[in-house]
Amino acid sequence: MLKSSVDQGLNVQHQTESLCILYSPGLVLCLWLCVVGTLLCFSLLTFLCFSMLVEVGWTMEPSSPAETSSSVPQEKFHVLVGVTGSVAALKLPLLISGLLEIPGLEVKVVTTERAKHFYNPQEIPVTLYSDEDEWQLWKGRSDPVLHIELRRWADLMLVAPLDANTLAKLANGICDNLLTCVIRAWDLHKPLLFCPAMNTAMWEHPITAQQVEKLKGFGYTEIPCVVKKLVCGDEGRGAMAEVWTIVESVRRILEERGLPMQS
Repeated sequence: MLKSSVDQGLNVQHQTESLCILYSPGLVLCLWLCVVGTLLCFSLLTFLCFSMLVEVGWTMEPSSPAETSSSVPQEKFHVLVGVTGSVAALKLPLLISGLLEIPGLEVKVVTTERAKHFYNPQEIPVTLYSDEDEWQLWKGRSDPVLHIELRRWADLMLVAPLDANTLAKLANGICDNLLTCVIRAWDLHKPLLFCPAMNTAMWEHPITAQQVEKLKGFGYTEIPCVVKKLVCGDEGRGAMAEVWTIVESVRRILEERGLPMQS
């Protein structure tokens, strides 16, 4: 019995010593420092990771669809305007201004030499090509051919105005200047619009209707001339369609082709 009491006393003493060791101030402080150190390390790693993400352009704010789409360059629709020697070429600056109001459009102009008589090139705010450019560009076998380069560049061609002389050339495949060479090489899978413009007497000649039908047979689209008082004083059919009609025809083609109409 005495031995049992002694054993119990030793057990109590052992448990007391264990509790003293477990709850000693030094051990508690050590455990506390370990916890704090772990939290500090985790916070430091989080900060470093966030800093690296910021450096490569990552942000916490989600981008809206509008912001995402605006960061992607919008593809331009290329319109090549041909202008010939009709008095209606006076309207070229107005026509170009109207086309440039269509979002997403890039415009260039090819002119015949006779058309230059009717407008001021300084009033044309886009690149203007003429026969001289064709010959100056090509110096050797490896040089680009301008009428082929323009044919590749353009998504749509608009000839406005198309005078009687150039109409006859196109109907018969003649290509003796930059403009007619572009059209002779034209990709028939792309739209080509033409706007006849001439005196009423020339328009009413039987050959004119035949030539217009030939162009339409190639797949080109006519924007018909209108009846009005002409610059020469005559009144009748033969005047080029109104500028707004031409611009809306181009806009309609863009919509049919699914070009995104930017605002």
